[in-house]
Amino acid sequence: MRLLVVLAHPDPASFNAAIAAQAVESLRGLGHEVVFHDLHAEGFDPILSREEIAEGAPLPPAIEAHCRDLERADGIVIVHPNWWGMPTAVMKGWIDRVFRPGRAYRFLEDDGGEGVPQGLLPAATAVVYNTGNTPPDRERETFGDPLERLWRDCIFGLCADLEFHRRLFGVICLSTLEQREAWLEQVAQDMARLFPAE
Repeated sequence: MRLLVVLAHPDPASFNAAIAAQAVESLRGLGHEVVFHDLHAEGFDPILSREEIAEGAPLPPAIEAHCRDLERADGIVIVHPNWWGMPTAVMKGWIDRVFRPGRAYRFLEDDGGEGVPQGLLPAATAVVYNTGNTPPDRERETFGDPLERLWRDCIFGLCADLEFHRRLFGVICLSTLEQREAWLEQVAQDMARLFPAE
């Protein structure tokens, strides 16, 4: 399998970075081809310019490469923290610039853009890992878990017919080394279960 792993956290020593590293190591150990993008380390520019908006617009080489990696992925793993119930700015910019019309989705003929798009991504499975400092129960009950809705329904639900999985790890600021090690083992188990060795 060709798998895409995307990390969005500014600190290379963060637990998010550890999650992404565990996912990449596990997937490669299972014999998969892994394309890894650390958006902050790459200096990914999150700003969508006016010239890029239209379907078929010419894209900068770096954005074109990201689009191709997304289009060719059999599975996708996304890692970012929960900041104010949203992805980080660089992750939001990656979504804006890379989940493009005509590449990740398209509107049906005679649809002026007001309808439900048809997904074009071939990925069969997507996994999203988030970290937060709100207890997961409170995230669901008080805030409605906006990242679950965003990734499951507003992004992957419109761009692919796939199996969706998500984990929220928290409370990060209170977690122990033992808890974090257990969470990383959970990531390794997820990768083996969702992307078994070929």
